[in-house]
Amino acid sequence: MSIEKSTGYKQVMKWLKTSKKKPFQFQTEAWQYYAEGYCGIVNAPTGFGKTFSLFLAAVIEELNEKADHAKLKSPGKRKTGLKLIWITPLRSLAKDLARAMREVCLELELDWQVGVRNGDTTAADKLKQKKQMPEVLIITPESIHLLLAQKGTTSNFDHLRAIVVDEWHELLGSKRGVQTELAISRIRGLLKIRHPERLLRIWGISATIGNMEQALDVLVPYPEVLKTTIKADIEKKIDIRSILPDHIDLLPWAGHLGHKLAHKLLPVIHKSRTTLIFTNTRSQAELWYQNLLNLDESLAGLIAIHHGSIDQELRNWIEDSLHAGLLKAVISTSSLDLGVDFKPVDTVVQIGSPKGVARFLQRAGRSGHSPFETSVIYFLPTHALELVEAAAIKEAAKTQNIESREPVVMAFDTLVQYLVTLAVGDGFDEQTIYQEVRETHCFREILLSEWQWIMQFITTGGDSLTAYNEFSKVVLIDGLHKVESRQIALRHRLHIGTIVSDAMLKVKFMTGGFIGMIEESFISKIKPGNSFTLAGRILEFVMVKDMMVLVRKSKMKSAITPSWLGGRISLSANLGTILRKKYNETLYKSHEDEELKIILPLFERQAKVSHVPRDDEFLIELINTRDGYHLFAYPFEGRLVHEVMAALIAYRIGRKTPISFSIAMNDYGFELLSEQPIPIIEEQLKELFSPENLAEDIVASINATEMARRKFRDIACISGLVFQGYPGKYTANKHLQSSAGLFFNVFSDYDQHNLLLRQAYDEAFYQQIEEPRLAAALNRVQQSKLIVVRTDSYTPLCFPIKVDSLRENMSTEELGQRIQRMTAEAEKKPRRKNDHQV
Repeated sequence: MSIEKSTGYKQVMKWLKTSKKKPFQFQTEAWQYYAEGYCGIVNAPTGFGKTFSLFLAAVIEELNEKADHAKLKSPGKRKTGLKLIWITPLRSLAKDLARAMREVCLELELDWQVGVRNGDTTAADKLKQKKQMPEVLIITPESIHLLLAQKGTTSNFDHLRAIVVDEWHELLGSKRGVQTELAISRIRGLLKIRHPERLLRIWGISATIGNMEQALDVLVPYPEVLKTTIKADIEKKIDIRSILPDHIDLLPWAGHLGHKLAHKLLPVIHKSRTTLIFTNTRSQAELWYQNLLNLDESLAGLIAIHHGSIDQELRNWIEDSLHAGLLKAVISTSSLDLGVDFKPVDTVVQIGSPKGVARFLQRAGRSGHSPFETSVIYFLPTHALELVEAAAIKEAAKTQNIESREPVVMAFDTLVQYLVTLAVGDGFDEQTIYQEVRETHCFREILLSEWQWIMQFITTGGDSLTAYNEFSKVVLIDGLHKVESRQIALRHRLHIGTIVSDAMLKVKFMTGGFIGMIEESFISKIKPGNSFTLAGRILEFVMVKDMMVLVRKSKMKSAITPSWLGGRISLSANLGTILRKKYNETLYKSHEDEELKIILPLFERQAKVSHVPRDDEFLIELINTRDGYHLFAYPFEGRLVHEVMAALIAYRIGRKTPISFSIAMNDYGFELLSEQPIPIIEEQLKELFSPENLAEDIVASINATEMARRKFRDIACISGLVFQGYPGKYTANKHLQSSAGLFFNVFSDYDQHNLLLRQAYDEAFYQQIEEPRLAAALNRVQQSKLIVVRTDSYTPLCFPIKVDSLRENMSTEELGQRIQRMTAEAEKKPRRKNDHQV
């Protein structure tokens, strides 16, 4: 039956008409497919109402049932309960969504309660929800697992009709996505047992990604279910503008250009209603806040800073002020990346390379959020070569060349945590859960022997921990696996989740008032009296007391900027491919890009002193300076791949002739530096970059065991091997590391078939080392012409890599002086000795 004939549809259309709105075709398609019992994914540009494509589908169904119920002779009271679960990755999204959904229910006179459940939800609200579930629950993946860890939770889902996963592309490539898969499998399993006639619909909302079909398969892996992908036939207009320098330094280096261009950002801020300024790291956000205030004091009180380490109350105030249009600009990290609809925002600025096309387009969509408005985004480069990335991103946006999100598979730590979660709740039947888990995309390849190992691990601690009672967490009672110990249950509930970070300490004024959070590792390195910036304020560190960092306002005008772990993002493979193409176009002027026109002198300089690699060429520069003997190579594969490739090449050279190297890298290439001449024969260079025996050479060239050990820390925390502490008394990071390291050693020596140990090596190889991408890069090198250039001065391409390597060991002042000296030396002798083609 066509949904258009239904009562609910007519009510919704009438309401939209009074608001002078009309649904888009993709929205009405979603309503129809939902009514027919389909599961699927909705893919539409930002600002076109993806939320309403699914929320109104559920509302129409409810209005239809309400109308049918009213026709009964003795209708009685309709049953209420949880009907729609809306999973969202960010807390900031939840508040915005709840506001929009409540307005719809109010205007349609639908007596639905819309509840929010996440880490910010008060104990009083949680208690209300326990007594009576709202009809709509907006919840994070962690909180839905906490819900499953409650006693008597199964009845919560008796009236459930649908689960919607918002921003599915964001969860897909992470263990939070695995948590979502497992939660859906359990809720679906419960309904099959308690209400076999009930049709549970599973829907996702996603931005455009390169593997949309796979994204659907991960979300809805059930072959018997009707599935579809609804793609809006609407193009969102994006206006990408670059903030161009007046002058290009012929030897570029990371960071210097951005702050030089800051004055050009001020007119953009002043002419816009509200501007969102995105940086890639929290420390950059703090620096840019101070920089803009120093340049224009009139912005005081009109600009704010927003990231995950700022106190919740302050973040809420910033978000409310954004809605109200009270702020001229907000400097943010990824904390405001996703679907929050701030109507006053009409301009976005990206500072520095976003390292990926999808991330850039996601951020662009924060402006012009209404349908048919143009999203305006400015790109502000932090060094000259990033102008090529700006041109590459423009092309990728035009051709929709967007990265895929690879789903996580065989995350045994997350599965261990999930099984203990179920045991803490109502308990579980092993055979039932095994079948449910095997149906998920993440664990569809799990072997019976692996499942048995996991069951043994949660019940006895496995072969190596059997003697310790605290690892015998789950016991079999009347056919169900349960956690009997109240202490084990309490400790488990405290750390449900897959995000493991350094221990965070709250920052508070001596006089009272919270400012935000700082990582313990940063605070441990500074002394009382030192000043640092947080939430845009310059603070003087007084002391740490009861896991609280006590501060006072500092009289200093500048201060240390905190560094947070995981700060550097790596260039995506898609962007690397387009970047190589743009390098060719720049020198040969086969383009219309303003960014490439302005950077031409730098490329002409590179061609004069070395070579600009074409698409089918691979450039190696051999340079001899007073620092030593350098080998620079340019694969354009991102810093993570370059880090491993550099170690691999160094190992292969050293295997023939004993030699030691120091290694540096950026997103474009890497450097090997030695005090002695590098013993390579140019004709044999391709052998160094061979993909043959890659796995063995990686293990030999890098400390794979140490990388796996670092990965194991998070795995140990997620699986509950290591307890992270009680609220306000979190275990210090170094203690977590040493505890996890102890388990790693025990398993390595006595339990080599341990699945968590295997997972640590797998994660090191596929996530950190990115072995598949490394192999692809080496195969590409084999197909390329090898261009070897010998010169005696730094080139425009190698200079940023060299500066990055110096930055780690020098103060800002020392670095500035060193750069001046290196630039002067290079200016004296801009000549190429010779080049050679292999």
